[in-house]
Amino acid sequence: MKTYSQKTAEVERNWRIVDAQDKVLGRLASQIAVTLRGKDKATFTPHIDGGDFVIVVNAEKVHLTGAKEDGKIYYQHTRFRGGLKSWPARRMREIHPEEMIRRAVWGMLPKGPLGREMIKKLKVYKGSAHPHVAQQPKPLAIAK
Repeated sequence: MKTYSQKTAEVERNWRIVDAQDKVLGRLASQIAVTLRGKDKATFTPHIDGGDFVIVVNAEKVHLTGAKEDGKIYYQHTRFRGGLKSWPARRMREIHPEEMIRRAVWGMLPKGPLGREMIKKLKVYKGSAHPHVAQQPKPLAIAK
């Protein structure tokens, strides 16, 4: 019996939607990473991008546990000397709540060309409206 290896031409992509309201950031990100990678499908192949597209709405309503609201720090460097900028999670939620979810998911995906292709399938939106209605996304069940 041979091991099945999925080909790139055989990949069937679906659109999934997640409401991030009152969901814990890390648990949400891990489930999204599994779906983007395609590990929830029987045809999973590690070197093929076989995952689905994921739409996340209500990104500003994601929940952080413990003291992470003020203790978790996000960093960015401008690549100029002394250009390190940092924000606590509370400020990041006000400025770019989409970036909080994107960074959490990116940390759970493989690094390199394959991971960069997978993260492009993640669409995160601040409110409940999104422009992907024509793709008829199906809900992705995520535990609270």
